[in-house]
Amino acid sequence: MNKMMKPTLDPVTFEVLKNSFISSVDQMAERMLRTCYSFVIYNRDFSNGLHDSDGNSVAQGNQDIAVHVGTLHFTCKDVIRAFEGNMLPGDVYAINDPYAGGTHFSDVRLIRPIFDEDHLIGFSQSNGHWSDLGGSVPGSFDVAAREMFREGMRITPIRLFHGGRFCADVANMIAANTRDPQSIIGDIHSQAQATQVAEGDLLRLVKKYGRSQVMQGMQEVQDYVERAVRQRIAALPDGSWETVDYIDRDPAGGEGMIPIRIKMTMKGDSIHYDFTGSHPTIGSIYNSAPGATFSAVVAGMKTFFPDLPLNSGFYRMIEITAPKNSVVSAEWPVAVTGFLMPFEKIMNSIFEMWSKIMPERAIACAFNLEYLLAGGRDARKEDKPIFMFYEWLPGGWGGRNGKDGADVTTAAFGTGLMSQPNEGNERVNPTRTVEFQILQDSAGPGKWRGGTGVQKTSVLLNSESAVMSYICDRERAVVWGVEGGLPSMPHGLSIKQAGSDQEIWLGSVFSDYPVQTGDQFARPTAGGGGFGDPLERDPAKVVEDVIDDYVSIERAALDYGVVIRAIDPDLCQYEVDTEATEALRAEIRAKRKDWARMDPEEVSRLYKTGKIDKLDVLRRHAVILDWETGDVLEKTTAQFRESFERRTVAHWG
Repeated sequence: MNKMMKPTLDPVTFEVLKNSFISSVDQMAERMLRTCYSFVIYNRDFSNGLHDSDGNSVAQGNQDIAVHVGTLHFTCKDVIRAFEGNMLPGDVYAINDPYAGGTHFSDVRLIRPIFDEDHLIGFSQSNGHWSDLGGSVPGSFDVAAREMFREGMRITPIRLFHGGRFCADVANMIAANTRDPQSIIGDIHSQAQATQVAEGDLLRLVKKYGRSQVMQGMQEVQDYVERAVRQRIAALPDGSWETVDYIDRDPAGGEGMIPIRIKMTMKGDSIHYDFTGSHPTIGSIYNSAPGATFSAVVAGMKTFFPDLPLNSGFYRMIEITAPKNSVVSAEWPVAVTGFLMPFEKIMNSIFEMWSKIMPERAIACAFNLEYLLAGGRDARKEDKPIFMFYEWLPGGWGGRNGKDGADVTTAAFGTGLMSQPNEGNERVNPTRTVEFQILQDSAGPGKWRGGTGVQKTSVLLNSESAVMSYICDRERAVVWGVEGGLPSMPHGLSIKQAGSDQEIWLGSVFSDYPVQTGDQFARPTAGGGGFGDPLERDPAKVVEDVIDDYVSIERAALDYGVVIRAIDPDLCQYEVDTEATEALRAEIRAKRKDWARMDPEEVSRLYKTGKIDKLDVLRRHAVILDWETGDVLEKTTAQFRESFERRTVAHWG
């Protein structure tokens, strides 16, 4: 255990300072929302932090996104290493280096040292996702990149403000290497202003309480969190838990999912997470550098301690072992822009293991974040400027012990994100939304079903030289259920080219795909995995889901064994055929284990002939196909079936 200082502040002063630190960070967010230039940051793809003089995190904001929270102290400490002894009041430094503890190049952090007279008392940090950092494709997400040189600009610690003077030459050089330089300059000033907000707040606290008490408070809030978490862990039984989740594929390799293995060992008041056995780095951007992996562990674990503030005190009892040059510990120059794909697998694995320890908070797998990026020339405007369409969608979280999963919610990596308004996207980009609705049958069936996902379809308007990239996962490592629950559905994007009625399945991983005016592109987001045996779900709840259009009558029978008759759908009048439901549930119970072990080639034949659909393939037969051709993916199916047997079949009576 790290040695903690004995508390010296009186309880009232401690509480005032603790909450003031958090409030200051929240005020940084308010400044960013009112001054940022880019639509991405406006939709809250950002986070802020307050740090002590050593760079340790003192406070995060209440809506900061989880993906950043465990990395801000790393980048602050890297700035300290670069400029220690050479810092001035009014300095602001920039860094986006994932190999120095950051996430990916798009997350650019501005860090301001805070001085009381000539004494360094702390740092404020503002991290915003810039929509483009250069690189080989618009949006800087090239799934085919194996090394960072196609991903955009790597910013090692550099001054953007020197003693209060804006270093326009440096900022202009950075902006000139992006596709949206005007927004970049605007966001630099926005983030710099955000760091100044925290500086002003901290100095006001110093004026009121004195420098020594404020600095003492910054240490004691960290010690408070450490004590609280250690006490809770110590009260839990020692033991080890392990699991595995997967990235869909290595685009540069053969067929088969990419395992991320985690063993969690709890002993006394500390925890060790061991990633030994995880796959080596892959030939894509879907690798995670060590800082992002640490953040995924913290974000997943923090979900089970929702009442505590988050700062570096939370990190002190965590130890991580991650083999070098694995997908969870990539090193320069391996590509890492798509780190969110392993990140969310780690988070859901943490959910699964902690659900065994705290079953009252147990939760199944959540949907995977997806990014759609398109860029080109906006022909709606006379000067045809470059446009950068960068969008994510909400989806479903996993079913919980005693509750259904959250419907249409932002991704687990950052619930502070906003769901982007269609009107805003249509104003700044040549696109039009033609469909955006909750997706029926997307929720993983269970005694407690997963949350629902959405379906969105858009059309590209007047544009020139446009290309599209889609960054996603769980097309094959489909969102899984637990305790007998069923999976959701695969992710992926399809497109209808202008003037054609033929739908082309592009899947979940592609970059630099040419698109033109009139092309229509559609994608679903998965729902969450089901929790518990769906045959144990109250038929009345299934009827409610049918009324809400969350579940179709057909899948109510196939997935839940509930036979529903429509009396008057316009008046939402349905009834359960109780006798038929009992008979159907008995039939499913008798046959479902055999269905889950059916010859995959036979499943493929039934799918190709239209006798079963995609959801039958997954939920009844636990088979993964090439969703375009219908052919069996043999290695992937074997991996998926192992997961299905362990998480689902083993819990069926």
